[in-house]
Amino acid sequence: MRDFILFIDTETTGKPLDWDAPYSDDNSWPYSIQIAWEVYNKEGLQLKSENHYIYEPELQISETSGKIHGITPEFLQAHGKERKQVLSLLAQDLEQYQPLVVGHFMQLDYHMLGVGFHRAKLSNPLLQLPTFCTMNASAKFLLDPRQHFLRLGELYERLFQEPLLQQHDAAVDVKATAACFFRLAEQGDITPDTILMQQEESKALERKSSSRTKIILFVILAIIILAVLGIILYEG
Repeated sequence: MRDFILFIDTETTGKPLDWDAPYSDDNSWPYSIQIAWEVYNKEGLQLKSENHYIYEPELQISETSGKIHGITPEFLQAHGKERKQVLSLLAQDLEQYQPLVVGHFMQLDYHMLGVGFHRAKLSNPLLQLPTFCTMNASAKFLLDPRQHFLRLGELYERLFQEPLLQQHDAAVDVKATAACFFRLAEQGDITPDTILMQQEESKALERKSSSRTKIILFVILAIIILAVLGIILYEG
């Protein structure tokens, strides 16, 4: 395990419509409107805590997401900062601490931060850092037959025998994620080996996704070539 761990959580304007879309596709990727992170050493001592709201004029919060986190455009206009300002602060901590980056549903946070760095025209430090997902770590727990993972509130309540209050506030959720991570590590459910195993699984999925994308592009290109040849032969 690395010397430092950075826990991250984001609240967004909506859900991604196409997880395979490039970050330049604004129609597929929502916007981050709250980003919170906390840095700990590997012994569990908190070193710093950050919580920021983001306001940009183009932001439109979906009705569903608004009901979940309760953040309104008016609140963001009054309390939000520019995207680049917030992500520059995050980038500084990622580069300074070179941490293991942990989230609950890390896949979403990873992509939302990637989209944010792209829109802010900043390099993405996450690409060079290991990540870990506490949601994926809950997959081996005894679950309801309809569940594959535990939501953050469910995992927190199972570990601490009390409800997680004020969920879907990134500052609350990131603190709960850190608490769950260290409790799972204390119980032996998270070890350096399980962290490494999850990273290897993520790399395998990325390779599979990349291969699938290449096949799709090849098929599209072949269809275009055949269509062009068909037109040439027809006109000839």
